[in-house]
Amino acid sequence: MGENFKRKDELSSLIKTFEKQLKSHDLEFYQLELLEEIIGHYMEIGKNNMALKACIVAISQYPYSTNLMVEQAQILSNLERYEEGMDTLDKAMSLQPNDPEIFTMKGNLYLVQGMQKEAIENFEKALPLSEDPADLYYQIGLAHQTSFKYNEAIKFYKKAIEENINHENALYELAYCLDITEQLEHSISYYKKFIDQDPYSHYAWYNLGIVYNKLEKFEEAIHAYEYATIIDENFASAYFNLGNSYMSLEKYTQAIDAYQKTLKIEGASAETYCSLAECYEQLEHYDLAIKYYQKAIKIDSFCDEGWYGVGKCLAMQTKWYEAIHFLNRALKLDCENPHYWKKVAETEFHVGNLVSSIDAYEEANLLAPDDSDILLDWSYVYYEQKEYEKALEIMEQALSDMPDVAELYYRTSAYLLALGKYKEAYNQLENALVLDYDKHVDLLEFFPKLETQKVLFKIIDQFRKNNK
Repeated sequence: MGENFKRKDELSSLIKTFEKQLKSHDLEFYQLELLEEIIGHYMEIGKNNMALKACIVAISQYPYSTNLMVEQAQILSNLERYEEGMDTLDKAMSLQPNDPEIFTMKGNLYLVQGMQKEAIENFEKALPLSEDPADLYYQIGLAHQTSFKYNEAIKFYKKAIEENINHENALYELAYCLDITEQLEHSISYYKKFIDQDPYSHYAWYNLGIVYNKLEKFEEAIHAYEYATIIDENFASAYFNLGNSYMSLEKYTQAIDAYQKTLKIEGASAETYCSLAECYEQLEHYDLAIKYYQKAIKIDSFCDEGWYGVGKCLAMQTKWYEAIHFLNRALKLDCENPHYWKKVAETEFHVGNLVSSIDAYEEANLLAPDDSDILLDWSYVYYEQKEYEKALEIMEQALSDMPDVAELYYRTSAYLLALGKYKEAYNQLENALVLDYDKHVDLLEFFPKLETQKVLFKIIDQFRKNNK
């Protein structure tokens, strides 16, 4: 650890000296390695303009370094100055016409501009010259994938994996393309073939886990991820995905253990904290859930999931006034999330802000018109105010859009009963019972009065006898 601090201090001193000399236009002659370190530092922290200045200085001191020119082209690409990037690569090519890095960088420049054909041509020119064909096959696969040519992409991702079984990106993108083309089920034998060749490839086990997870075979996914973590006990991504699979099986205690191991290996992460919080939320340990959601917010104040999580947990504890603050923060960060609007609408209703609640339900419905729960809750706001006609209007519109949802018929029946339209209510109740008999319990719960429940139960029981 002492060495790391020493190295950081040296780098900090180097950067300060360089910036001071740059400002005074009194630059000394630097070793190439130091200049590359300065450029790398600026690129790593996203200071592309400073990286470009450093690169220009480096090329002025080492005018025949094609590596520096390729670096400059990458920085210009980051700054979306593609034409200048191409000009730089052309200069590099005049010095080193058979440098695979130049062809690769040209391919990348074309790819970010959506020029897939030209990108592939350059990657293919680099192939016979490269010592690392796996990465080039991966890049060609990526170019085909961005053109929606998934089967072509699959072919090249497989070539990349054949060259390097541990090519993590190729393995991941291959699983994605197989999923899109509905070939995942058949691909299991393909991944197993690699495991047979190299049983200790943690990436092969990990990606087999991803395939099983996508197929919703969560037990098999857990088995594969666990193998990956046995082979590499510091494989944070495998522990994280293991947690996700346990979550899918509602095994929250095991999921917590996997997420805690992820944190131990890779350190604090907003995503992992949110996943942990969700586990505690599902276990109804709301205070612990809030603690971890807040940890996520502390790391990343733009983590909308963290703000929403705190708001949701406070709402579950009926702390409506506290909840609304956090939910609105989440909404500001992602105003197109129907779940956020829906929870805001529910919370506004509970604090008595009915106009705000109705507005929020309207927004939620625009973003998720197929979510029947939004319409049920929205209509209930009107029902509570005894505005039965408006409540019924929402349900009738919902039924025309979603005629197969039994809950909508049950609720329509309830609103018709409230309006005294008994014959129409009975007809809608019959439709609901045909679609899903068991959900009649929801209707009985909707009417807490025992007399009403008795009448409804008689009708429902008669329907059951008639349809035996």
